[in-house]
Amino acid sequence: MLKEFLENIVKPLVDKPDEVKITEIEGKTVSIYELRVNSGDYGKVIGKHGQNANAIRTIFGAVAAKVGKRGVLEILE
Repeated sequence: MLKEFLENIVKPLVDKPDEVKITEIEGKTVSIYELRVNSGDYGKVIGKHGQNANAIRTIFGAVAAKVGKRGVLEILE
């Protein structure tokens, strides 16, 4: 569910939505979600001064808490 939620947020931001890859790594207490996008779209996901990335992480954390999970979003190049 969280993976699909992230896809719905990130894909409209980028020029190549088919290259958005999200990998989930489950741990005992927390799940890590690794987000990879095309190198040309990386700046769009991060945003000016990291504003887009911070907003995505804030919304993601709220949704994860709502469904009773603890999730961390890592944006990788």
